[in-house]
Amino acid sequence: MLVVRDLVKRFRDSGRGMVTAVDHLSFQVQRGEIYGLLGPNGAGKTTTLRMIATLLDPDEGVIEVGGVDRMKDPLGARGKLAFVPAEAGLPDRLRPREVVRLFAEVQGVANPRKTADALLERLGAASFADTPCSDLSTGMKRRVVLARALVHAPEVLLLDEPTDGLDVPGRREVLGLVREQAAEGRAVVLSSHIMGEVEKVVDRVGMVRKGSVIAEGTLAEVIALAGTRDLDDAFVALLGEDA
Repeated sequence: MLVVRDLVKRFRDSGRGMVTAVDHLSFQVQRGEIYGLLGPNGAGKTTTLRMIATLLDPDEGVIEVGGVDRMKDPLGARGKLAFVPAEAGLPDRLRPREVVRLFAEVQGVANPRKTADALLERLGAASFADTPCSDLSTGMKRRVVLARALVHAPEVLLLDEPTDGLDVPGRREVLGLVREQAAEGRAVVLSSHIMGEVEKVVDRVGMVRKGSVIAEGTLAEVIALAGTRDLDDAFVALLGEDA
């Protein structure tokens, strides 16, 4: 469902010159699978997700989303995916019902009003559908952002630190929603540095160090490779001083 091969992205830094943020990074995600893209801050995870989501253009590499070449047909690829960034990015003055309905209209969804209301209901946000976004809790904002992302029934879901800023109940709720998306057949990429929550939902993980995947496999395979007892220790063992 999602193929990323030999992805490269370079930036010019005023102090360091040309910096390679993503360095020939590769991974694949199947339908119904949750793939954990793991690494410390600055490892290139968000840059990778932004390139897949067509928000940044790679310098090299191949990205295929649901069989669509993202470089040759970025609009076609974008129609098959949804990107949920770490920041909510909701307009303070709009209400969740208005936000989700607007995105449904932009995506050309049939009956956007009905679709928006149904999604908000399903994600547990219906009772706040007419509350200004500025008055929503962090957890409720995450629900609205997820509804906004799912409004066009994407085949691939990209999640960047989806539980950032949430309390324990909020984290559990969001992770439950993530599992539901995979159960419905979506390919999910979950970027996070919180190993405890990753262990609860992912099927496979890719450890990213300095823009490259240095270890990949099931949780058991990666933990065995690191020679540790849990993913937290494996993270430190494999990533060394960058962890």
